[in-house]
Amino acid sequence: MSERSTAMRVARWVAVLVIVTIGVAAFALSFAALKELAIMARTPPELAWLWPVIVDGTIIQATISMLVLASGPERRWFLGVLVCGALVSVIGNSVHAAMAGQHLPWWAAALVAAVAPVSLLVDTHGLGMLFRASNRESVPEVVADPEPSPVVVSEPTPADSPRPAPALVRRRKPAARRDPAKVARAIEMHADGMKFPDIAAALGVSPSTARNYVGKAKTSDTPSPAPAPEPDSVPEPAPALAPFTAPVRPVIPVRPRPVVQPMLPIAVGGARP
Repeated sequence: MSERSTAMRVARWVAVLVIVTIGVAAFALSFAALKELAIMARTPPELAWLWPVIVDGTIIQATISMLVLASGPERRWFLGVLVCGALVSVIGNSVHAAMAGQHLPWWAAALVAAVAPVSLLVDTHGLGMLFRASNRESVPEVVADPEPSPVVVSEPTPADSPRPAPALVRRRKPAARRDPAKVARAIEMHADGMKFPDIAAALGVSPSTARNYVGKAKTSDTPSPAPAPEPDSVPEPAPALAPFTAPVRPVIPVRPRPVVQPMLPIAVGGARP
C-alpha cells in the first residue's frame, strides 16, 4: 500500500512539472504570435506586447476564478470568459500564421482593436463578482440555538440508604413578551382583510407569530359563557298529619215532656135567675 501511494505522489509531481513546462512554452509562442498580430493590425510596435498580455491575462483570471468558485453560481460566467478568451487566442494565432508579414484588412484590424476595451469590461466585472462571492462566504451562518441541556437535580439522602437515580429537569426558555402595539396593529390589519404573510412582513415577525397575535387576541376578547342557573330548590313536603277524631259520646234519647193545657172552669148546674 505504501509503494502505491509513493508511486501516485511521484506521478502527480511529474504531471505538474509537465503541465507547467507546456504552459510556459505555449504562453511564449502565443505571446510572440499575438504580438506580431497586433503589429499587423497597425498597433505601434512599442505597445504591441500589451495585446497578448490582455488576452492571456483574461484567460488566466478566468481559470483561477473557476478554481476558487468551484461551487458558486458565478462559475458559469468565468467559464464563458475562459472559452471566449481561448477562442480569441486560437484564432489570433491562426490568422498570424496565415497572413504573416501582411497587414490585416480594416475589419480584422477593428476586431483586434476592440479586444482591449472588451477585456477591460469583462475583467472588471469578474473582479466585482469575486468580491461579492467573498463577502457572501464571510458572513457567518445563523446557527439555531441548541436544545437546553438537562440539569441534574439530586435530593440529599441519608448516608446509609442507597442514593436514587437523579431526576432530569429540562430548562424551559422564557416565553417571549408580546408587544401590545404589534398585537393591536396585527388585529387591525387582519380586520382589514390582510393575510398573515403580509401582516408578518409589515410587523417584522414570522407568519406564525402574526397568526398567534390575532388568535390570542380573539380568545381573550371572547366572553366566557355564563354559568348555568342552578335549579330552584323545592322544599320537601311536610309529613301529613293524621286527622284528629274527637271521641264519640253515646246519644241519650230525650223523652218529650207532656203538654199541660190550662183547664177552663166548668159551670155546674143551671144558670141562676
